[in-house]
Amino acid sequence: MRLATIDLGTNMVRLLVAEAARGRWRPVERAQRVTRLGEGQATHGPLGAAPMARTRDAVAAFVRRAEALAAARVRIVATSAVREASNRAAFVAEVEAATGRVVEVLSGEDEARLTLLGVTRGLPRLAGTLVMLDIGGGSTELALARDGRLAAAVSLRLGVVSLAERHPGDGRWDDGALVRLRAQVGAQLRAEVPEAMAAAGAAELVGTAGTVCALAALDLGLVEYDVERVQGHRLRRATIEAILARLAALTDAARGALPCLEPGRADVIVPGIAICLGAMERLGFDDLTASDHGLREGILCEILPHDPPP
Repeated sequence: MRLATIDLGTNMVRLLVAEAARGRWRPVERAQRVTRLGEGQATHGPLGAAPMARTRDAVAAFVRRAEALAAARVRIVATSAVREASNRAAFVAEVEAATGRVVEVLSGEDEARLTLLGVTRGLPRLAGTLVMLDIGGGSTELALARDGRLAAAVSLRLGVVSLAERHPGDGRWDDGALVRLRAQVGAQLRAEVPEAMAAAGAAELVGTAGTVCALAALDLGLVEYDVERVQGHRLRRATIEAILARLAALTDAARGALPCLEPGRADVIVPGIAICLGAMERLGFDDLTASDHGLREGILCEILPHDPPP
């Protein structure tokens, strides 16, 4: 049986089609498209007409692709941009009319829970207490897990799209702008990440989503993105600091020309790295494990029939 999941995010729409059997699955197709649904939302509140149209068309195209691949079930979930929008009902209705499918709007806690599920199933060696970090376009989720079970979660209104929009220009971040960005991010993390999570004694910090995966690909020097090499790659804080310094000095165009850093991520990668480093500092970690598996995979794991423990 084939199953499909579509993650309708603030910056990207992602598709995963998988062949499922006996509680296991293997990917048939992965795809993603930058639609920047949350464009301008930080200052305007409602979703804009053009971003909504781009995103609706991308979701509809991915549904058609999943149907062409004979997916028996297509599950569409929306995250921060839709969750926070004043016109979310109108947008959801528009997507549902275009696709003939139901759109689920996840709460921040459900987003963290499902992402954690995808991360832990993708890295079954993880055990004990860990913290998962999911840096998104409109929000950042942190989840504390004990032996694979969610113990606590927090969803912060801290995303790469809104941070990038506050820094107009050609994409270069001078020293002063970078200091201000990191100070802002650090202050919010100190204020909003619970002390109980920071002091939980977690043995490992696992990062997922585009920023962390791009960092892993850059550290590995990949010319083409390789899921198997990114999955489980360990990143040192000093390495991430060096990558930040290198990327901050480039224009968006120059960053977009780098291998494994698509143009749709070029203008948001610096804010994403700032969030990553701020979270590492707040939680007291000097390294981080990258997980290519995240929300899409978690959604899939939840709908797998008779899914046994790994």
